[in-house]
Amino acid sequence: MQRNELIELLSLPEGPALKALHERAYRVKTEHVGKTVYFRGLIEFSNICSKNCYYCGIRGENSKVRRFCMTEDEIVAGAVWIWKEGYGSAVLQSGERSDPDFINFVERVLKRIMKETSNGLAVTLCVGEQTRDTYRRWYDAGAKRYLLRIETSTESFYGTLHPSDHSYRERVRCLETLRDMGYMTGTGVMIGLPGQTAEHLADDILFFKKMDVDMIGMGPYIPHEDTPLAAKARSGYDPKRNLALGLKMIAATRLTLPDANIAATTALQALDPRGRELGLMAGANVIMPNVTETRYRSAYQLYEGKPCLDENASMCRGCLEGRIKGIGEEIGYFQTGDPNHYFMRRAVQTGKQGDNK
Repeated sequence: MQRNELIELLSLPEGPALKALHERAYRVKTEHVGKTVYFRGLIEFSNICSKNCYYCGIRGENSKVRRFCMTEDEIVAGAVWIWKEGYGSAVLQSGERSDPDFINFVERVLKRIMKETSNGLAVTLCVGEQTRDTYRRWYDAGAKRYLLRIETSTESFYGTLHPSDHSYRERVRCLETLRDMGYMTGTGVMIGLPGQTAEHLADDILFFKKMDVDMIGMGPYIPHEDTPLAAKARSGYDPKRNLALGLKMIAATRLTLPDANIAATTALQALDPRGRELGLMAGANVIMPNVTETRYRSAYQLYEGKPCLDENASMCRGCLEGRIKGIGEEIGYFQTGDPNHYFMRRAVQTGKQGDNK
């Protein structure tokens, strides 16, 4: 889609035209990826972070956070539960670190998960910016997917959300490295940030297209009181608006990247009890149930009002099953749900490499 078309769609008010957008996106989803919802069991294994992003509740300088890092045994046990429950895929997420101890820790965990699941569990890492060598080590250890959110694709706007030692260009370089190495590559943005415009968001979707990403995880911005951005956001923050804008972004992105995997994020549910179902009806096809042990969840809050902090993994599964069946979709148990776009992209890349031989 063209930039002006995307801006128009993202600016639609409540009414028949907006409803038509959601319905159109759902038809495109059905045609390209079907009505199967894929679960990604989410393990938030550490909130220790070296970054100081202005919007994030676990930023390194937030002294109010109770820091933790799950043990290898705890993480592996969670991954094995995910595998046995038939989720097909797990996401290991943490604060950003790049020290040798952390790199080695993640590598050991991946190798153990692959061994315990007979290489049957697809693992996505969401642990931030790293070197090519580190990405290679983790890939060889078993991680074949990586999610690295850009948060905004406009470099000047990126600078208003991060300290000066956070590099937009390094973030993009990491995404390019992951994509070119063969990872199933994902990114995403926050929606409804202070100062963000429909033009910014349209450019974000075009960035997804240009980067040729396979997976997209994006959600509405929700302030966290212990962050620098919260004071700036409070006066103009409108949860209803951000929810509607988040759904528009899912729909417009589905129209632009019809065969990508798009997540209905937990942040949608934080703004509306049916938020994730609404995301699926707007074009998303992935949900990430939180399977982190409940004793750690309250310490991993990127934003306020995060739902399901006191529900164990089994409770989350039962709840989601009913919700998804209620909208006429099915869950892809024992399926990895690899993004169709990845295979198309790799075929093109392989063809180009062959042409250059």
